[in-house]
Amino acid sequence: MNNALQGIRVLLADDHAVVRLGFRLLLEGAGAVVVGESADGESAVRRYAESTPDVVVMDVSMPGIGGLVALERLLVWDAKAQVLMLSAHHDDVVPVRALRLGARGYLCKRAAPEEFLRAVGQVARRQRYLDPELAPALALAQFSGSDNPVETLTEKELAVFLKLAEGRSVNDVAANFCLSPSTVGTHLYHIKQKLNVQNAAELTLVALRNGLIEA
Repeated sequence: MNNALQGIRVLLADDHAVVRLGFRLLLEGAGAVVVGESADGESAVRRYAESTPDVVVMDVSMPGIGGLVALERLLVWDAKAQVLMLSAHHDDVVPVRALRLGARGYLCKRAAPEEFLRAVGQVARRQRYLDPELAPALALAQFSGSDNPVETLTEKELAVFLKLAEGRSVNDVAANFCLSPSTVGTHLYHIKQKLNVQNAAELTLVALRNGLIEA
């Protein structure tokens, strides 16, 4: 894959510095140029505006607004942004949401280095990329409708759900998303109704069962 990505300008968004370093070394070894790094969704959107990269490589799970909301804001700012979303989890709920929101590609972090470079290259060429291991599950999810109650959550509810399932407080989530605590409380009420859960522990359990967070 030497120089396979020659001259492609990439913005990295991941809250783990070691992961960003690994990606940087892989990308630069293939001829790409890393034009910026971000550790959260808000700064990823800002850095995109400053550096206008060819590709954004962005983790789904980050502090603050998180990857999905950052993806949504990024595409509002520039509808032509080419974004490859990454996740450490093998689920089908988040990839479906990311692709519906406008991500160009989706890759699990367990993929081999050459697969990561292939994904970046395809997204840079404005081609769709989907992790081969996720493709069958995603195809099934598209055809089977919303048997999974998590699929019934709106984009905002899903973003709030993921933060609450990680153990964040309502006030923390409100601050992250620039919402009032009462608005987050309303989202939480609807989330509980849709998922048929009673408390924060059950929210976390649903997220774990769906592979949306790690134990």
